[in-house]
Amino acid sequence: MILLHSNPWFAERWEALTPDQRARFGVDHIALTRELTGSGELIASEGLADPSLARWVSTADGSPVVADGPFAELKEHLAGFYLIDVESAERAEEIGARVPDAVWGLVEVRPILDMTGWDV
Repeated sequence: MILLHSNPWFAERWEALTPDQRARFGVDHIALTRELTGSGELIASEGLADPSLARWVSTADGSPVVADGPFAELKEHLAGFYLIDVESAERAEEIGARVPDAVWGLVEVRPILDMTGWDV
C-alpha cells in the first residue's frame, strides 16, 4: 500500500504553488492512476476527506462510543492511498517515487500483512 500523508506544512506549500503547478499535481495523480489501472497493478486509489470530518469509534467499555476526531495534538494525517498488487517491494517503491506527494517526503510504501496462512 502506498500511503499519502499530509501535515500543516503541506498546506503552506500548496498555497505557494501557482495554479498551473496545482493543476499539474492533480493531472499527475490521474495519469499514475490510469497507468496502474492499465497495467493491472491498481486495486484501489482514493483521497481522504479532511481529518476534521473524521469520527473516532471505540468499544473499549463494551459498547460503541463515537466521538469527533481527530485528536487536537494530531499534526500529520493520512490524506489518501494507492492499494497496489505488484511483484516486488522494488516495484512498489518505484511507483511510490512517482506519486506527486513524494516531492515533499509524504509518501510511505508499506507491505500488506498476509493473513492467508492464519488459522482462525
